[in-house]
Amino acid sequence: MSASSNLPAVTVLGLGPMGRSLAAAFLGAGARTTVWNRTPGRDRELIERGAAGAGSAEEAVAASDLTVVCVVDYDAVDQLLRPEAVTRALKGRTVVNLTADTPGRARDMADWAAAHSIRYLDGAIMTPAPSIGTPEAVFLHSGPQDLYEEHRPVLAALGGTHTHLGEEIGRAATFDIALLDIFWTAMAGYAHAMAIARAEGVTAGELAPFAQGIGAILPPLFATFAQDADEGTYSGEINPITSAVSTMSHVIALSESHGIDAGVMRAAEAMARRAIGLGHGTDGFIRTTEVLGRR
Repeated sequence: MSASSNLPAVTVLGLGPMGRSLAAAFLGAGARTTVWNRTPGRDRELIERGAAGAGSAEEAVAASDLTVVCVVDYDAVDQLLRPEAVTRALKGRTVVNLTADTPGRARDMADWAAAHSIRYLDGAIMTPAPSIGTPEAVFLHSGPQDLYEEHRPVLAALGGTHTHLGEEIGRAATFDIALLDIFWTAMAGYAHAMAIARAEGVTAGELAPFAQGIGAILPPLFATFAQDADEGTYSGEINPITSAVSTMSHVIALSESHGIDAGVMRAAEAMARRAIGLGHGTDGFIRTTEVLGRR
């Protein structure tokens, strides 16, 4: 740990893989770091590296003006922060909550914090634990701009890029869930593609380079389709929905001929057919963005 660091003290609550990585990055930057976890023993390596181990959550939050929380969900956050003794110890201090959950939970947490004179920033981590402390890490933040700027120097110790998305507290969680939606539906598609390939005698390794090629097509399409969605144009010039449905039916037919569940593609096909049924067959697939929100 650097003895010359001017970073303020920080407390980290939650020492799963991500929490341990956060604490290690603070330590590496020279911040006086206090750690606590509900499961005993997870702080051992961090204490050996110079962290201060706390005997309770109350003791941990009292050790620093800034507490960073990273646990499994907001139910776990509530269990950590809402006991009376911990809430009392947090009064006048700042909580940066990097736990993933919904925008509504973030707003509820901010209301609770305000009611108890606790300063609150919400956030999301968009990269895996090994990225923390490296240039590859990506953090999203939302909440009061002045509070973010005040704590930005110590948050920068976590590496990577930090983006303040605005003062509306739910924005970081909104971005997080939308981006996770992209990631997990893409991963589900990739897993399904490998199952189809394997059924036809193609190995995952053979498929992978071409799958990466498909992935490379997506970034410019994301930008184009975002403009379509924002402007309501939904151009089908590149590929109308009627054409998209035809290719989806091929995926479904091959899958089911091998007894492979085609539920994910059937869901996508149903979205497209709904748009066609509403008279949007010549539009692009992103027209389904509007259709999905209709009641």
